Amino acid sequence: MAQACDPVVLRGLCRDWPSTRAAARSWPDLAAYLKGFDVGLAGQAFIGAPAIAGRYDYGEGPGGFNFDRESLTLGQTLERIDQAAADPGRASVYMGSLPTDDYLPGFDQDHRVAFLPSAARPRVWLGNASRVACHYDTYDNLACVIAGRRRFTLYPPDAIGDLYVGPIDHTMAGQPVALAAGAEPGDPRFPRFEAARDRAAVVELAPGDALYLPKLWWHQVEALDSRNLLVNYWWDAFAAGPDAPFVTMMLAMIAIAERPPAERHAWRAFFDHYVFRPNGHPLDHLPPSRHGILGSLAEGNYGKVRASVMRMLRGG
Repeated sequence: MAQACDPVVLRGLCRDWPSTRAAARSWPDLAAYLKGFDVGLAGQAFIGAPAIAGRYDYGEGPGGFNFDRESLTLGQTLERIDQAAADPGRASVYMGSLPTDDYLPGFDQDHRVAFLPSAARPRVWLGNASRVACHYDTYDNLACVIAGRRRFTLYPPDAIGDLYVGPIDHTMAGQPVALAAGAEPGDPRFPRFEAARDRAAVVELAPGDALYLPKLWWHQVEALDSRNLLVNYWWDAFAAGPDAPFVTMMLAMIAIAERPPAERHAWRAFFDHYVFRPNGHPLDHLPPSRHGILGSLAEGNYGKVRASVMRMLRGG
């Protein structure tokens, strides 16, 4: 599944989880189930005025966003969700990415997925009806719907140039967002987006369904009902060590991005040859015994390459 780097819908994957069964009975039953694990730790919640209709985005508010941030416990968040669901004139609430190991210890015991590595730990996302701006993750993602319906609008990684991505260092929740994805058709600010709009895939999930999202796939997430809960897992299916591709890209930006076009073109050829390898291993013309540090990472070369890079960064 991860090898293909394509999204996969997994209908009914989590329908028998205790939380999903509790949610099927009622939201109060689900809230009571969650409170049984709650240790009272406070986390950051987005608070949106009724005027934004749950569409958390950039705006004229604090920090350049259209919502406020408050520190709430899980119990307080559940209470605020109920209040907003009963009264559309109240502010909506969205709290995401709560590690259950910290906020709901023990929750993971009955919410395991057989094909995930043990290092992939569950996180909880809950709130009222909402639309979270289109973004990507740098990890593989399994999103499991527990309560309320979810709509995912997906764009492939190579659509990035048509999505008009916002700043890398001024984000709502860690990842840059696609500014064009929430715009009306024909918005003159985003002329290239029309090509990406035709490539969008829309997936709707009911409680009990799950979606596997490979890293770097763009996704806008809408919670369609007045009370919603999602559990997700992040992991890197092909990590060879602690170094992340995104960090490598950031370093390449400062080393290459503002060099002359002809030199960037030359470096692109070297990156293709050594990193992306469209024609196979760069030393296929030599026996493996002569591949040196370009040999298999699993055979000790990961550490050798990393040590060499660290010496270069230190000026050694």
